This record gives sequence, structure tokens and C-alpha cells, in this order.
Amino acid sequence: MSDHRHPPPDEPAFPPPDDPDAPDGVSGGWVPDLDAVRAELERYRPVDRHPVPLPAPDPLPVPMAVEGVEVDGEVLVPVDPPRPPRRRRLEPRPGTRRPIVPSWLRSWVALRVAARWAAGHYSYTAAYHLVRLPLYAARLAARAPRGAGRLVAGAVGWLVDRDARPVIAAAIRQEDASTYLRLARLHDTRTRTRAILAGLVGLPALVLAVWWWVSVPTGAHLPLLAAAVAVLGVVGAPADRPLMSPAVVPTRVGRLTADVVTRALGALGIAEINRARREGGGITYPSPIMRDGPGWRAEVDLPYGVTVSDILERRERLASGLRRPLGCVWPEAGHDAHAGRLILWVGDQDMSQAPAAPWPLATRGLVDVFAPLPFGTDPRGRPVSISLAENNVLVGSLPGAGKTSAVRVLMLGCGLDPTCELWVFNLKGTADLDAAEKFATRYATGLDDATAETTLAALRDLRADIARRAEAIRRLPKDLCPDGKVTRQIAGLRSQGLHPLVAIIDECQNLFSHPDYGKEAGELATAIIKLGRALGVILILATRRPDAASLPTGVSSNASIRFCLRVMGQVENDMILGTSMYKNGIQASTLRPSDKGIGYLVGATDEPMIVRAAYIDTPTAEKIADRARAARIAAGRLAEHGPREITAAEPVTLSLLDDILAVIPDAENRAWSETVVARLAELRPDLYGGWGPEQLAVVLRPYGIETSQINRRVRGKVVNRRGIVRRDVAAVVAERDRNGVRG
Repeated sequence: MSDHRHPPPDEPAFPPPDDPDAPDGVSGGWVPDLDAVRAELERYRPVDRHPVPLPAPDPLPVPMAVEGVEVDGEVLVPVDPPRPPRRRRLEPRPGTRRPIVPSWLRSWVALRVAARWAAGHYSYTAAYHLVRLPLYAARLAARAPRGAGRLVAGAVGWLVDRDARPVIAAAIRQEDASTYLRLARLHDTRTRTRAILAGLVGLPALVLAVWWWVSVPTGAHLPLLAAAVAVLGVVGAPADRPLMSPAVVPTRVGRLTADVVTRALGALGIAEINRARREGGGITYPSPIMRDGPGWRAEVDLPYGVTVSDILERRERLASGLRRPLGCVWPEAGHDAHAGRLILWVGDQDMSQAPAAPWPLATRGLVDVFAPLPFGTDPRGRPVSISLAENNVLVGSLPGAGKTSAVRVLMLGCGLDPTCELWVFNLKGTADLDAAEKFATRYATGLDDATAETTLAALRDLRADIARRAEAIRRLPKDLCPDGKVTRQIAGLRSQGLHPLVAIIDECQNLFSHPDYGKEAGELATAIIKLGRALGVILILATRRPDAASLPTGVSSNASIRFCLRVMGQVENDMILGTSMYKNGIQASTLRPSDKGIGYLVGATDEPMIVRAAYIDTPTAEKIADRARAARIAAGRLAEHGPREITAAEPVTLSLLDDILAVIPDAENRAWSETVVARLAELRPDLYGGWGPEQLAVVLRPYGIETSQINRRVRGKVVNRRGIVRRDVAAVVAERDRNGVRG
């Protein structure tokens, strides 16, 4: 940029014109409008140059030139485009329309949650105060004398015109005789008038009250006296001691204002924000800060050059600047605006401590796998769904963060679609996914090599089924399958076998890191993820150890939907969510141990978002599994891809009877079946592990031993359950010993 220097006083930038009428030796001149000159110059000045101050006697306006004008040897041309013509009234205008009805009012789930909270809150408040009615009555009775004294003192003060005494005293102190006499006459008139009025109204009222008290029935005296005491108690209440204590102490949350947000953003240490604040401005608010669900929502336009990613990676410092818990502060990008539009939501309560919304399908309803499946809620309590069709899911976290619970939501959701076939493999060896036994075609759980081998065989079958499905789709008419992929219509064709097939592998790192099966399993899983998405095959993987050795690169890079709960560092974060997610501010490592079931969901929406997965406990999962099985039976699908029917166990050897006598002491003649199987499993876990009361009844029936109802008192209540009588077992054993049969 060239240096802009002021011309010397004797060489003005624009020499004045000569005046022909001026005398010799005197140059003509005129004083121009300096504001008009400066405005004209701005049209020709580059945007990166500072205005050049003009000399005071600037004699000539700048000529209007389209090509430009030369100033100090530099040609200045217009750089700003001309103003666009005014829009016509009916011409379409760009803009975002806000919803007429709030989002929480358009969601039945959110509406039910709000109604349930209101009912619970007000019923609790009513019960709280109802229990304390005797205490409130005692307080009113204790305060009634003070209330009576206040009423008497107020009446006497009004009668003697007590309010005029300070004014009269002030006139006496000032020795103002005329004012004093005028006030004294006024005071005498007012007291005389009030005394007459009190006599004319008060005495008849007193007589009427006495007559009414005597004439009313005796039973009405107590309620009237109680009402009088209550009124006097309210009048006599101290100002600092209310009659009723609050049933619920609300959490005091300050309002979110523009000053608070600006101050918090300024504390993040971002140079562009600090520079903009010093120069005055830079942070603007395109819409008012308003309530949005259980919190505040602010739309912020960040200074030029600052992106939302810069804010996301400083979320902890932003929470400190707002003076709110970390679990209350959730910044996100404005999807329909520029990269500097920040949507900041600040909740009233920590997300991990707020009550979880119930799963919409917990008690009723079915699912279509080709439609969004309810998965959880966002920080504002709005429902979040996942579209499983043409997607694969990867879930990862540290142990105990809620990974298996999130997988169980997806498993039960798929189970509620009667057309969906499920294969479930729990390589952790626990009972977290046992509900799938009621409706899944294949189910295995365990930490041993046999379970790993079973899972590998399932992956081989999946890969072969993908080839069969591809051939089946190729044979379909083009009008039925124009895009070459499975749709809801095609999935309903039973003859083609193109129904949705969902395979779930929990703790998949135990398979992928297996010394014998790991390499082949990784190759098969990668192929299934790449090829199966359009053919109705969906793979859901969950891992607690996301590293290169236990999670193949082909799997981690091709999963389209990822859910990452709490992890320890950047490597694990990016292994699950994708490369550079940590750098872009999507950091699951900032989640705390108390954030159970909370994680970042990527791929389900246009932008990553924080989601709290729905929590389904084991009893509820069993009930949902029963509904899923019943739906498959009603649709005639259970025989096609349902679990194999459980057959009665073969009679075991007669040593079972000896084991039963061993776990039931002589003093305990009757025992519940569930108690017996628990003791048997403790005695011989390899033989009796996993038995239930029903299986015990089946294996005892061939020996003539029937279970019967046994009553016991538990915590003051009579509990009735089926069990066995030790005497019956001992009789069978004695008969066996007499016959000389041992086993």
C-alpha cells in the first residue's frame, strides 16, 4: 500500500479555479461543503485504507468520474457494488420461519413428560401441606393474640388520628404558630368526626355480632372461632417467618443475558473475540434470548473468523464463564446459517441429574426398521431417533458408561418390528442382552472360544446371505426395485427372503483381537458393512476398547452412525467418531463418570449432537421382549426367523435327587423352587447354571415329584410361590436305594 501524505499548505490537493473578476494579484477562491467532499471521496477509496484528512480550505469538490480519480498519485475507484433495487412487496424473501407451535408442544412424549411432572409436583405439594395442617393451625393460634393487638392498635390509631402527630410535632419544633394552629384545628375536626362515625357504626355492629353469635346453632361456634383465629393469626404473622414452608425448594438459576454470554465468550482466550470486543462490537445476537424447554437458548453470531468449532473445544471454559455446571452448557452449530452462528443452550439442571424421559415404546407400540427408531433425548429433552435402514452402527465407551444399555435400546427396537430378523451375540458373557432369547433367531453369550467361533460362523453366514440377497434383487422387476436396494415393500415379500437382518455383537473387541478368529472376523465385518447396507443387512457393533488392534480400520472408517460415550483420550474419541472429530471440538473425553448413557451421536443427523440414550432396565426389557415375541407370532414370523422352541430337558441322572437333599437341610422341609435352583447352581455351576424353577419342575416330574404352592411370611406379608417338599424327594431316594439303583 502506498504512503498517503498530506500536500503542503502552498500546494493544495485541488487548486482553486481562477476568478476573472478578482483584482490583480489576488487569487479567487470559495469554501466547499467538506462533508459532501468526504462522502464523495469515500466512494473511490479502497476498503483497507483509512480516510485521508482534507485541508481546511479545500477549494474544489471531487469530480464525478466512473473510471476513478487520482489522489496523491493513486487512482481510487469504487469498490462497493451498487445498492440492489428495493424488493417488491410480494417478492419472495429468504429467511427462516420459526415454528408456530413450540417443539415441546408438538411432541406427545414431551407433552406427557410435562403433564406427568405437573401432576407429580402439585400432588406432592398438596400432600406435604396436608400433613402439616396441625402445625399450621398451632402457628395461627400462637399468632392470633399478636394479630388482635395489631387490629386494636390500628383501630385506636385511626380513631385518634395518629398519622397527624409527627406533622404537628414538626410545626412545634419550627415554632410556626400559624401552621400549628391550622393543623390542630384540622386534627380536632378529624378525631371528632371519626369518634362519631365509630359510635354510629361500631356499636350497632357490635350488638349485631353478639345477637348473631347467640342466635346461631352451637355447632357453628367452633368453625366461626377457628376462622376468627385464622384471620388474626395471618394478621399477626411476622414478616420474616411465613406460615407455610415451601414443599419444594427451587433451584435458583440466573437469567441468561447477552452480557453474560458476551463475558463468557470473552473469557475463552480467543484472540479474534478479544480484538472485536476491544474495538466495540463483533458479537451480535440475531434473535432474542428465550426459554427453550428446561433452559435458555441464545443465537450468537461470532466475530469474523471465529467458528463454532473454536467454541466447542473450549466448552469447559465456556461453562466456567457462564458460572454453570458443565452438564448444563451445550453449544452447537446453527445448521441453517454460516459457520459462525452459535446456538448456545444452557439448562437449568445438569443433564446427568435430570430425570430421564421414558422410552416411547416401553409399554406399547411397534417399530418399522425403515423408519426412525426412538433412541434417546437431546439436552433439551427433545426425542432423538436413529434411522437404521442402509446404516451400520458403532458404539464405544469406557466400561460402565452405558454402552450395553444403548445397544439394548436398539436391540429391543428392532425386536418390535415383526419383519426384522435378529442375531445377537454377547461376548461379555453377562445377561444384559438375555431378553433377545425370546425373539432372536440366534443368540449366544460367553467369554469362551466356542462363543467366539459361533459369532464368526454367523459372520460367514451373513456374508453368504449378502450374496444371495444381491442375486435376489437382481432378479426382481426394475419397476419394483428401481434403485437396487431393499425397501419396505420389498422386505414384505416373504418369498424373496429380503427382510431386514440385524446382527448385534457386543464387546466385539474380544472377537476381532482373537488370535485364531480375529483376522477373518475383521475382514468379514468390513465386507458386511460395505456391501450389506443396501441389501437389508445391518451390523451393530459395540466395544469398550477402541484401538487399532481390537477394532479393524475398515470397520471404524465405514460405520455410518457412531455413538461415543465417555472415553479417555483423543485416539479413542477419533477411532469411534471419526478422524479430526476431537480437533473439531467433538470431545467425548470431556464427559464425566456421572454422565451415564450420555454421548456424542454422529451420522444420525447433519451435525454431531449430544444424546442421552434411553434407559431400559431388565424387567422392562423382558416385558418388551414378550411383546416382540407376541407380535411375531401374530404376524406368522416366529417360525421363519424366531428362536427355536425350548424342549423339555432330558431326565438327568438320579444324582440330582442327592444334590437336592444336600442343599435342603433336614430342618427345612419345604423350599421354594427358585431357592433350590440357586443353591444347586452354587453347588455345581457347570451342571445347574442357568436353571430356572420351570426347568426344575420338568426334570422332577418323571420321578413323580410335583411342585406345589408354599406360603411364607416375608416382611409381614404372606408370599405364595411354587416349591418342593424335601420329604417327597427323600422318599424317592429311599425307594431307589431299596431297589439297588444308583446314579
